[in-house]
Amino acid sequence: MKIINILNSAKFSLSFEVFPPKKETSYESVKNATEAIAELSPSFMSVTYGAGGGVSQYTLQIAKNLKEKFNIPMLAHLTCVSSSRETVKARIEEMKAAGIQNVMALRGDLTPELMASNREHWDYRHAVESVRELKAGDGDFCIGAACYPEVHPESSTQREDIQFLKEKVDAGVDFLTTQMVFFFFLFFNFLYKLREAGVLCPVIPGIMPITNANQVERAIKLSGSFMPQRFKSLVDKFGSDAEAMKQAGIIYASDQIIDLYANGIKNIHVYSMNKPDVAEGIFRNVSAMLGKVF
Repeated sequence: MKIINILNSAKFSLSFEVFPPKKETSYESVKNATEAIAELSPSFMSVTYGAGGGVSQYTLQIAKNLKEKFNIPMLAHLTCVSSSRETVKARIEEMKAAGIQNVMALRGDLTPELMASNREHWDYRHAVESVRELKAGDGDFCIGAACYPEVHPESSTQREDIQFLKEKVDAGVDFLTTQMVFFFFLFFNFLYKLREAGVLCPVIPGIMPITNANQVERAIKLSGSFMPQRFKSLVDKFGSDAEAMKQAGIIYASDQIIDLYANGIKNIHVYSMNKPDVAEGIFRNVSAMLGKVF
């Protein structure tokens, strides 16, 4: 099933993101964790790609396994940074052969190694280039792309950032998923500006459950997200107690989802970090409140 059909339906959708293993020796443990999350029957699941393509070989394996075993719509990430056109085309053909209908078209992170490399002869510099290739082919993919409510770190202004997003949507992107959001005024303000600029596709807010204090600094570094004082107080209070912090993070993420739904948002994506117990806690809490609308 194409994800755009899920997003455009009247039902509430809750999806989870998982990531592939970084090395072959951890494949089975990652496979087991992703299967445990799939057993919750989320609306769809996405599988990420390694920075610079480092673990890309496992993305399709995980996605294909979950699709075949649980019949869950899968969204496979595809990054193009530092890749050749031949490599990207080969990956697209592999997705088609595996029956994957949904692709998250990303440029990919510029790792320190990539930043130091000679980028003059790269085939891809921006995600929009892979979007155009996906649309030009015969795969009939539903295409997603990423967005930053608090401005992409490489954009000089939000206006510039939104124009780049519009270019991707005009090229064929069907929906957008945000980086992690903690302060919803910023999300709704961003959504208003997107609509004002003519970007009318579905926009899914991304929720990151922070279940240990060490995640906070990394989350801010990755997304540049503003952390509300309410959340900082929660970390101050429970951060030194691992189990208490995990439960507080599950409750806080569940509250975010309920808050978004109460304010008219019916499609929400959760960055699960491959933690089945966290995903289950959130799914259980949300189902207790919104079970009738799933």
